[in-house]
Amino acid sequence: MKKLLSLRHWSHLFKRAGRLLMSPGVPLTSKLLYLVPVLLYWVLPDVLPFMPIDDIAVTMFLTNAFTKWMENKYPQA
Repeated sequence: MKKLLSLRHWSHLFKRAGRLLMSPGVPLTSKLLYLVPVLLYWVLPDVLPFMPIDDIAVTMFLTNAFTKWMENKYPQA
């Protein structure tokens, strides 16, 4: 739980996700499996209008899942 509240953890995670998104070793389809849901969730109307907290939480959850999945699937990237 302490790790999830750490700013250092999240800044490191988003840097790793950025590197994976820019890596030529990760296929475009895998990148789109992360980007499309995140972008759609930010753009489409959501459950709590005018409350970006849920958008941020979903983005953080998906970033964590994407980073772990891609680092395990493509360790060279």
